[in-house]
Amino acid sequence: MHIAQKFEALLEMYRRPDGHRWSGQEIDEATGGVVTRSYITNLRKGRIDNPGYEKMRAIAKAMGFAPEVWFEDGLGEERSIGQTEGSCGVAGRLEHLFEVVRNPKTGKPYTNADVARMTLGDLSEEEVERIRTGAVSDPTVSQVAALAGVFGVEPSYLFDRKEPYLLDEELVQALRDKDVRDITRESSRLPDGERRLVLGIVRQFRDQKAVPSG
Repeated sequence: MHIAQKFEALLEMYRRPDGHRWSGQEIDEATGGVVTRSYITNLRKGRIDNPGYEKMRAIAKAMGFAPEVWFEDGLGEERSIGQTEGSCGVAGRLEHLFEVVRNPKTGKPYTNADVARMTLGDLSEEEVERIRTGAVSDPTVSQVAALAGVFGVEPSYLFDRKEPYLLDEELVQALRDKDVRDITRESSRLPDGERRLVLGIVRQFRDQKAVPSG
């Protein structure tokens, strides 16, 4: 989905308290001019492919949704700004990924050059370094997506949250598998009881595999 289409969906879903859709002027005023009326016009018309992180966060805060919603595949379930947990920052979360994810070929942490090469031109070594150190606090959508792709996590993981770092090395490596990500995403949408049932089935398969045959 193009960013312009996603923004239109967000405008429809996260309306003003009076039920009306947000106008460009209203977002301009609500963000204190961080996102101007003309910027909103260009975003809606598809003239902006990669809005910066600060602008995306400002729009999310003004309209009342969690910033990571920008990166979610589906927009069927509303998530308010109150459900967003914290502020570890893009740089902090990226650094955590550098710490826990190892290059499978060397067993050592990835270097900035490794990551830049794996983004296939989306990021230079210098850009990786600047995002990692916080010198660039406003990476574009494509840059965040490229970094997430290298480390095998969802782009939304790199957004601000209050929750602690929940990814250890084993979990990060597991999430590099598409089937694991799909299972995680689908099961997260189930009610608690059904989710526990799925977990029980998975553990049953694990236990059967662990029992020696014969």
